[in-house]
Amino acid sequence: MSEIIPAILPKDFEDLEEKLGMMAGKVPMVHIDITNGTMTPDSNWPYSGDIREFLKVTEEVEGFPFWEDLSFEAHLMVSKPEEIVEDWIKAGAERVTIHLESYDDPSELSRFLAILKNRFKEGAAFLGVEVGLAIDMETPLDRLYPHVLEADYIHLMSIDRIGKQGAEFDPKVLERIKLLKEKFPDTIVSIDGGVTLENIESIKEAGVERVIIGSAIFGANDPEKAVLDFLDVNYT
Repeated sequence: MSEIIPAILPKDFEDLEEKLGMMAGKVPMVHIDITNGTMTPDSNWPYSGDIREFLKVTEEVEGFPFWEDLSFEAHLMVSKPEEIVEDWIKAGAERVTIHLESYDDPSELSRFLAILKNRFKEGAAFLGVEVGLAIDMETPLDRLYPHVLEADYIHLMSIDRIGKQGAEFDPKVLERIKLLKEKFPDTIVSIDGGVTLENIESIKEAGVERVIIGSAIFGANDPEKAVLDFLDVNYT
């Protein structure tokens, strides 16, 4: 059984609030996709318009919407995650995912991962936050292997284009999961992109612990029913 995590790519604060409201009480965790135009062509909330609502959260004037009902992970699809990661931790993210491709220098990536992990160890300010490392579909796994044990989990993209929802699932990711699990059997793996009710069985069989689902939930006519359908499949 895998963890089902709905993915939200918020257009604005109202869109975020509406979609979080749909998921509250149905799942414990949601996935917030974050782009600022540095790694992807487009940007989304809070970097695409009015940032004031986000600042209220980071400055602890207000809580993140539905914070009492939902935990969230922040997927930072940005070139310099070090510039914004702390804002998302202050906003309440329990997991933060950065991209391997954000760093050309492997030693710089290792150093940043170590800094993050040190921030979240016992006695630090943000105890218990998990650090994930994402890798794009077309990036060779060999680039990932030296960093696997530096992260709490690995986030495999299963689409060719990041930063948008609705792209088609690439079945080649199933082989990537197999290779990763053979080398690092104890590593938590999440998969992100193009997941549907038609392919989730093969994804579960591949052994991933976390399944991120965006358009198949929020692009459905009834997102609340869609997430329940995925949960039903997951438990059978």
